[in-house]
Amino acid sequence: MNSIYDFKVKNIDGKDISMEIYKNKVLLIVNVASTCGMTPQYEGFEKLYKKYKKNGLKILAFPSNEFNQQEKGSNKEIKKFCQKNYGVTFDLFAKTMVNGADANPLYKFLKGEKRGFLWTEGIKWNFTKFLVDKNGKIVKRYAPSSAPESIEKDIENLL
Repeated sequence: MNSIYDFKVKNIDGKDISMEIYKNKVLLIVNVASTCGMTPQYEGFEKLYKKYKKNGLKILAFPSNEFNQQEKGSNKEIKKFCQKNYGVTFDLFAKTMVNGADANPLYKFLKGEKRGFLWTEGIKWNFTKFLVDKNGKIVKRYAPSSAPESIEKDIENLL
């Protein structure tokens, strides 16, 4: 796979989605969890999405139970939680693995394109973020502690 657009992923409802539908969009891809101390970042993501979706921003959230089992629910439960507690309207995907041999192929690609702190490849925690430009190039990787608001300027520059 040579491009982010070569991948297919399952959305939160179990439907196969080709990443090609995101061509010419700026993407913020993030692994999420419902019971993490950083879960309130959902609020910031939703604000960014509402502000910039008309300009071509898409936020893609991938729940993962990899870190301290902070995403134990089913896809249906996760979707309900996100909508009820944070009014999430951006794209949610099926619970997935982001590290190891069983990692989602999209995440293997993302990690290979943009390494983390000290050039490490693995995702260290929930809410690691990848910013992708309109051409599908991964331009930046953000630490879990990076608040959505702190990424706004980078998003504006790509839009």
